[in-house]
Amino acid sequence: MARYNPCMSATESTSTATRLTDQTLLIDADDTLWENNIYFEEAIASFISDLDHKTHSPQKVREHLNRCERATIAAQGYGIQSFRQSLVDCLEQLTESRITPEQYSRILSFTAAISGKKIQLLSGVVETLRLLRQRHRLILVTKGDPREQTDKLERSGLQAFFSAVEIPAEKDAAAYRSIVQRHPCDPSATWMIGNSPKSDINPALAAGLHAVFIPHACTWILEHEEVDPPSGLTRLLKLDSFPELLAYF
Repeated sequence: MARYNPCMSATESTSTATRLTDQTLLIDADDTLWENNIYFEEAIASFISDLDHKTHSPQKVREHLNRCERATIAAQGYGIQSFRQSLVDCLEQLTESRITPEQYSRILSFTAAISGKKIQLLSGVVETLRLLRQRHRLILVTKGDPREQTDKLERSGLQAFFSAVEIPAEKDAAAYRSIVQRHPCDPSATWMIGNSPKSDINPALAAGLHAVFIPHACTWILEHEEVDPPSGLTRLLKLDSFPELLAYF
């Protein structure tokens, strides 16, 4: 068999790839292992429809909400409560008035619908994790509210596949360097796997790790970013689905 080229793209043949062994795989959760952003998008659509602003188009309302989310995340971090506050701020700023109890109740219903969703694993996740765990060390790395992320992991039934769980406040290069030191990991044999260029791919590469980019059709707009090319000894692999990892690992 031909030697595995870690820069190989998903469009190239994988039949000749030699699987890597004894790697540390850092794996994202939301929209990598299970559906997540689609539920927020449903809530946002309900919010925009309910607002029915007479001056701003739905696109303009969404753009303003994006700005509100950036500000709220900087102040409060991620999670349902942060998202709820962003909706409140957006409504008050666009209507130039304080939110009414009735309006707040409707926003609560939009966000409660997210929390009540059953965890929907992406196709092939369980089977893929089961085989990857036999060959490599798996560490879950997901940002967000620790209670919310821990709850989702428990409800997913995937806890047993991971030797450790990391829930940093932000996934930047410093966070990845800290994870590598804490566990510890050999950067030359460590890969970050996820759907977000901003949080999974680019900061991992900047930290000297390899990365596997698995795009999701509904990745959160605030996570959109051009994927940086690998540099130095880092490697980047782009796949179409989670189960394709088995051809390389």
